[in-house]
This record gives sequence, structure tokens and C-alpha cells, in this order.
Amino acid sequence: MKILIIGAGKMGSFFCDILSDKHDVAMIDTDPRRLLFTYNCRRFGSLDEVDAFAPDMVINAATVKYTLDAFRSVLPHVPEGCILSDISSVKTGLPEFYATCGHPFVSTHPMFGPTFASLSNLANENAIIISEGDHLGKVFFKDIYSSLGLHIEEYTFDEHDKTIAYSLSVPFASSLVFGACMKHQSAPGTTFKRHKAIADGLMSEDDFLLSEILFNPNTPAQLESIRSKLAELQDIVERRDTGAMKSFLERVRENLR
Repeated sequence: MKILIIGAGKMGSFFCDILSDKHDVAMIDTDPRRLLFTYNCRRFGSLDEVDAFAPDMVINAATVKYTLDAFRSVLPHVPEGCILSDISSVKTGLPEFYATCGHPFVSTHPMFGPTFASLSNLANENAIIISEGDHLGKVFFKDIYSSLGLHIEEYTFDEHDKTIAYSLSVPFASSLVFGACMKHQSAPGTTFKRHKAIADGLMSEDDFLLSEILFNPNTPAQLESIRSKLAELQDIVERRDTGAMKSFLERVRENLR
């Protein structure tokens, strides 16, 4: 299969590495310097080269801010029947785009961002495949993710957004609040250092990505849950209520099982 990957960042390069052994892979990026570090693939400096390549599939690995623009720019250069795919963690605008693009599509979310995951060992990581996509496209990505040992779930676009509001917005918001309240510690404890490492990793992500994940319409309800539990904990602490604290801790332990 001839596969065009848009974006030579960490995830684009990752997919190039795992696909280039079995497929004819080409990469294109708006910054040609990033292509210097890609291997075992064709390197395209302009969209005109895509016409002659005639890809069977496009994997859009551009950053979230430019996902739709990247699709629109390449669309006139791919043949009819070419499968369009994205690996975006934020699906805003994608269902509407796919509904009118005139191409089969497959949308997935590999939930192992390069900040925290070891891309060489993904056995404990997860991936989501959107159920509305093209059958052959879904089979293609199921094969890829299965070969990596990933746990795979199939969700609709709506189910994906609700899941992400919980699985990403809650830890993101918690880490942001931790960072916003943090003061320099001359002798930080182990727990503090671990939280700070997570917050540091989060803040290395693109600001637009963080904003778009938190702007998920389902996020406010999750933030309200955090606010409610924090208020409950604050009340227990202020009253120094040992019984209530014991009950609270038991519920937390039960949730974590």
C-alpha cells in the first residue's frame, strides 16, 4: 500500500518507522528540515509530488491546530478512493469534514502520546478506533495496533469525546491546578516530585492541544466533579472529622481498584 504521512513530528515519524517495512511510505511536512530525520521513506517537499505518488491512504499526523487545514491542502492531490485517516486526540470538526470530503475515512486515537509513553514498549497502552469509519481502514489500523500489543476499543465519535473528557481532561486539570499552586521546594518529597514530573511533561505539550482537550463540551461536567470532591475534602479537613476522612479514603481506594 502507498501511504502518505502528513507531519514529520514524533507521531508521524513513529508511524513511518512501523509502516515503512511493509508499505511504500512518503512523508510531507511544511518544514522541510524536519524531513532530514526521517528514514526508509520518500520525502516530499511540495504537494505536487503527491500527485505522482497517488497514495492509497493518507495518515494525517499534523498537530491538532492544523489537522483540518492539512487535509484540505492535500485533498486536491490524492486519487478518488484514497482513504483519509487521522490520529488526532481531538476530533472537533472531523466528523463534519469526513461527511463532505468525498473519500472513505478512518479515525483513530493512539492514546500513547510521546511525552509519557515509551514508543518502543506499548504493551500497556491503549488505542481507540472510531466505529463510523471505513471497514478496510479500520481493519488496517486494528492490525497495526494489535501488532504493537495495544488494547483496542471501538467508539463512536460522540463516545470518544466523552471518554477523552474523562481520561484526559481530569488529569490535565488536576495537573494544571497542582502547577498553579506549586511553590519551590528545597527538599521535595517523593510524591511531590512525581506530581511535578507529570506536570512538567504536560506543560511540554502544545498549548493549542491542551486548550482543545479542555474545551471539549463534556469537560465542564468533569471539572464540576473535581470541584465538588475538593469542596467535600476541604470541609472534612476544616472540621478535622476523622470518621468522614476514613469514609472518604475508603471510597477513593474503591474507585482505584
